[in-house]
Order: sequence, then C-alpha cells, then structure tokens
Amino acid sequence: MEQVYRRTKGIRDDMVAGFCPGCMHGTVFKLIGEVLEELGVLEKTVTVQGVGCCGLAMEYVTYDCTTSPHGRACAVATGVKRSNPDKLVYTYQGDGDLASIGLAETMSAANRGENFTVIFVNNGIYGMTGGQMAPTTLIGMKATTAPAGRDPKVHGYPMHMCEILNQLTAPYYLERTSCNTPANVRKTKKAIRKAFQNQLDGKGFSMVEIVTSCPTNWGLDPIASLDFLEEKMLKEYPLGVVRDKDREEAV
Repeated sequence: MEQVYRRTKGIRDDMVAGFCPGCMHGTVFKLIGEVLEELGVLEKTVTVQGVGCCGLAMEYVTYDCTTSPHGRACAVATGVKRSNPDKLVYTYQGDGDLASIGLAETMSAANRGENFTVIFVNNGIYGMTGGQMAPTTLIGMKATTAPAGRDPKVHGYPMHMCEILNQLTAPYYLERTSCNTPANVRKTKKAIRKAFQNQLDGKGFSMVEIVTSCPTNWGLDPIASLDFLEEKMLKEYPLGVVRDKDREEAV
C-alpha cells in the first residue's frame, strides 16, 4: 500500500513514534517542526542527522533530510550550506555523536563560524548504540563501558560543550535548555527559533544544547529519570544563555 505523507508542522503524522517511553527526542523534534512552520521555511529546510537515536527522526519529517557518518554531521552540514546558501540547514546530534567521535568536526565548524544551526541533545550517554559512557556522562554514573561508574582519574571529567565552544571567537549564539517542564519546553522552542533566525539573518554558527533524559539506558522509569535529570544532570549542566552576540552588541 502506498504510504500517505501528510504535512503537520513539518512532521509526518502517519508514523508511530519509535522513541522509548520518557524520551524527549519526540518533544524536541515537535518543537523544531513548529518553529520551521512558523518561520515559513519548511520548503527550504535541510536537516543533517547524526548517528544514534537522533537518526530515527528522519522517519517523521517531510522536509529534506540526509544522514552523515558517525560524528560528521557538522562537516556534512558545512558542505550542504555552502553549496546551498539559501537553505536553512541544521544538524541534529546526540552527545556521543557531537562531543566524542565528532568533536573535531564540531569544533572546526564552530571555529569557522559556519552559518548553520546545531541542535545538540545531551542525555549523558550513548543511547542507541548500547549505553556506553559519553563525554557528557556524569561522575559516578554507570554505563556499559563504565560499569562501576565514571571515574575522573580513569575516564576524565564531563565535557560542557557550550562552555567549550564559548572559548572560540566565531560562534554567535550558544544556549543550554531542557524539556523537563512545560516552562522549559517553551524556553527550548524560543531558543530553537532564535538559532534558526540567526541563520536566516546570516549571523553564523548557533547551537542549542538540550539536556534530556534517557530512561532506557539510565535504567530508570520515565518519572524517576525526570528526577535524576533535575537533581543531577542540571546541576552539572546549568541552563541558560552562554553566549548571545546580539546581547553583547546591544551593551
């Protein structure tokens, strides 16, 4: 039977969600779709998916989408944007993809001030590939590759990507948000909209880091994972604007 594709806020509504119960990927992608529709740019949008749970999102969108080798989304997005400067291009990446195997690509694109947007989903662990320790895994947090918990003497410390990129000159906008409460969902949508608008205005590199939960790989139910996010994750990764050159220029 021929599948019917219907456009609802840029998201396919003929699909059953493949994300785990309590996962926030679905919320984030819904917000992206809403913003793209409100900006009137669905027909000119290209998303570059990272490897992992992020890649599932391609099943739910009706606008142009491509995948990249693991960690190379920012490199692929650079090529897409430079060859199609009229397009709105964004990457959608997890912490293992963006901050581990793709760290060089992320840093280089940010350092060049590439005019595309990064949506970075930070749940502190490798989601789809088996629950391995990620660069963002908390101290003491268990993972399949750190069964006794992350030990800084062995594994190093959690990496704070917004703050790391803030050491570079070129990035225009860096903000960390979450989707753990209705108020934070609204703030996340506002941040995504600002990041996309920056690109449309030709201002350069923007990244929105979204701290989320991963009940499956955290070994918690959805409610308990929310508690863990609020009590542990947000203490390590405080929410807020890390850099906004619009504000700096207004001072």
